[in-house]
Amino acid sequence: MAEFRRVYLDNAATTPVHPEVIKIMVRYMAEDFGNPSSIHAFGREARKAVDTAREHAAALIGATPREIIFTSGGTEADNLALRGIAEAYQDRGKHIITSPVEHHAILHTTDYLRRHGYDITVLPVDEYGMVHVEDVEAAIRPDTILISIMHGNNEVGTIQPVAEIGRLAKERGIKFHVDGVQATGQVPVDVNALGVDLYTYSGHKIYGPKGIGVLYLRQGTKLVPLAYGGSHERNRRAGTEGVPGIVGIGKAAELAKRDFNERVAHLTHLRDKLIKGVLGSIDHVRLNGHPTIRLPNNTNFSIEYVEGESILLNLDMKGIAASSGSACTSGSLEPSHVLMAMGLPHEIAHGSLRLTVGRENSDEDIDYVLEVLPGIVSKLRSMSPLYADAVKAAAVQRT
Repeated sequence: MAEFRRVYLDNAATTPVHPEVIKIMVRYMAEDFGNPSSIHAFGREARKAVDTAREHAAALIGATPREIIFTSGGTEADNLALRGIAEAYQDRGKHIITSPVEHHAILHTTDYLRRHGYDITVLPVDEYGMVHVEDVEAAIRPDTILISIMHGNNEVGTIQPVAEIGRLAKERGIKFHVDGVQATGQVPVDVNALGVDLYTYSGHKIYGPKGIGVLYLRQGTKLVPLAYGGSHERNRRAGTEGVPGIVGIGKAAELAKRDFNERVAHLTHLRDKLIKGVLGSIDHVRLNGHPTIRLPNNTNFSIEYVEGESILLNLDMKGIAASSGSACTSGSLEPSHVLMAMGLPHEIAHGSLRLTVGRENSDEDIDYVLEVLPGIVSKLRSMSPLYADAVKAAAVQRT
């Protein structure tokens, strides 16, 4: 029997803050605490730190520092991108294209825009949750002003063909936004190579602090701000800069770029070991998302004849932290909107399990999960009349 251990496999929800990030944040809370808008030495020191962080935040995604807007997180960045572009370019049209597998920060914002007179086209996705470029092209109209497609899916890990969509958007003169919250630090990102006009990412998904995010805005792109009250962030996001969070995400971005190859190789190894182990040890289970074109840290399984919530509770009792989908909807009883959009039946979508690895995970962590999980599934299925019926049906079919 496996020795009890604590294993964190919910890195898509949040990551532990890197020790180097914590160290620099403490400095700008306790020592160099000035307001970066002040002209005295305390303010100048804080301004210098913000400028340095902006350079690192830009370098991670191939942008220039003046194209970086600091926000309170990925959700605000997504809201600012969609609402800011919609209002800035409404004289050209009010048509926006997105997908059904986006994060709710996008879906709820497009719902808001729909209620305010914008026409939203929601594209189909295939069985892997992937958008097809030809569907994007077919949806474009003369009044299309914005396309918003995520880079890597937060639930199933599928990586979208953003570079191809970016080329299409550029050819048609349409602004292109990409939610890169899950992809940043996981896959190479170059905003110019991808052809994006706006790109968002978040501090707490790259081993930085919560409450801080980045919106990349291509130079020359118009944007109407959401908040007024100051000239901060080049008049694009009013409010005194949260210096500790900004230096935190700056350091996290610096580390993400520095350690990229080693970290991604480690995550990919653990991910593939987890996928092989789960599929090989549990029957009636499927891997959700694209089998190869997926984020290096993501696994998502549908385990038939059990409820995802029951699996999570039993894993938690064994010290294993996991999820059944997006952390932002963890209190919902509804099945994943991503899995439903991919065509999974309601009853199978309810049995989803997301295990996302991180830099601090080890082979021993995965071994422990693979030893514990099959027994949990077996126990839960022993109480399922649906599973009993399926076993009987299979026995009859064999005879």
